[in-house]
Amino acid sequence: MDASIRSIKKGPILVIMILGAFLATLNQTVMSVAIPELMTDFNITAATAQWLTTGYMLVNGILIPITAYLMQRFTTRQLFQASMFIFLAGTIVSAISVSFPVLLTGRMIQAAGAGIIMPLLTNVILTLFPPEKRGAAMGTMGLAIIFAPAIGPTLAGYILENYKWETMFYGMIPLTILVIISGFVYLKNVSEPVRGKIDLLSVLLSTIAFGGLLYGFSQAGSAGWSDDEVLIAFAAGIVALGLFVWKQLTSGNPLLDLRAFKYNMFSLTTVINILITMVMYADMMLLPLYLQNARGYTALESGLLLLPGALVMGFLMPVTGRLFDRFGAKWLSVIGLIITIGTTAGFINLTDSTSYTYLILMSTGRRIGMALLLMPIQTAGLNQLPNRLNAHGTAISNTVRQVAGAVGTSLLVTVMTDRTKTHLTKLMTSGGAGSSSQQQMINDATIQGINDAYVVIIGIAVLALLFSFFIKRVAHSTEGASDAALKKTVAKEA
Repeated sequence: MDASIRSIKKGPILVIMILGAFLATLNQTVMSVAIPELMTDFNITAATAQWLTTGYMLVNGILIPITAYLMQRFTTRQLFQASMFIFLAGTIVSAISVSFPVLLTGRMIQAAGAGIIMPLLTNVILTLFPPEKRGAAMGTMGLAIIFAPAIGPTLAGYILENYKWETMFYGMIPLTILVIISGFVYLKNVSEPVRGKIDLLSVLLSTIAFGGLLYGFSQAGSAGWSDDEVLIAFAAGIVALGLFVWKQLTSGNPLLDLRAFKYNMFSLTTVINILITMVMYADMMLLPLYLQNARGYTALESGLLLLPGALVMGFLMPVTGRLFDRFGAKWLSVIGLIITIGTTAGFINLTDSTSYTYLILMSTGRRIGMALLLMPIQTAGLNQLPNRLNAHGTAISNTVRQVAGAVGTSLLVTVMTDRTKTHLTKLMTSGGAGSSSQQQMINDATIQGINDAYVVIIGIAVLALLFSFFIKRVAHSTEGASDAALKKTVAKEA
């Protein structure tokens, strides 16, 4: 590692950037709880209100692939401060919104800033720490990725019960300003910018590809997989993705260097990352639906149920990082997935009388399992890449997580919806209408549909477990070593 990098005080840089990432991630989750109130305030449908989360995800997914170029073109300080200023502008616009279009605009501006922060933080950790010490740092970063979404619904539920929804945004303004001021004082540059032209065609193809796929998956859950709009989005996304991949592999200076996939452990962990991201969305999406729609719990009660797991996870993430530095990712991932599968099995027989305490215990158990595997799997893959591919590997990893989240959400919604219809039909044809009210039958069918979705999640987790047995501790590839060896071989042959 370069002597100038070793002399940098890492603590202040990490604290500032993790706080920025925490605010960005927290902001992504708080709106889902506020949607019912916003529907009333703005007199809009649920499908329209859902754009507050769908639009945010789309902007994130479109911007993240471009961050590899941005991280090479601008200094750490320039890029982080710019992203926080953009996030602040979006927060202010959202706070003073008097109509839904203004609020949606504010959310999408926020997303433009937030989409840069997380890949940048990961890249800074890869630059500041050698491979044998990255686990602990990545574990600490995991607090922002996991802890913020877990406490988001609880915090939003409390605010909505006691204050207006605008308070969520007004509360973020002083915190964001504090991070910006701290950045001017303590943030140091950890890399030198490399000037180069941006490939506008690749940017266009990337936008259509990832935007189309994310939109298609996000709409498929509610509109159905055969909907014309969904099919057009998928078709455009797939064609653009194919052209984007071809352009990156044939370009001398790609926007997103897909040659990172020639490193076997990075490729394997990327596949596992897709699977476990889909598994993780079970708690974020299915459990609140069960609690609020089928059981009648409030948003605050629903959020509070996830809080113990979030606290335990927050404690375990740095510990897991240190264990990764010592033992590697394989057995942490295997143990974590076994715990996740075992506790998820506790959700496949939910009823209308399942106790709140039981749900807390099972949900917390899932969080323990996820804490053991999330950061180790991502770090194991990134550790194999040479330094020149750090920014590209980080962008690929974060892009994959966005797409996997959209796939997981739409898949679970589809399974739950289809199975709910099937169970409702069975209940009605079996003579249940005489002994139960129609609303009770709908609740029972919904719960059974959610149970079936959890079975699918177990199947995905088992597949991830099988792949995890192939994880190995591999050496960090040195800068351009393979390319240099190839050039030398070619020169000899010539």
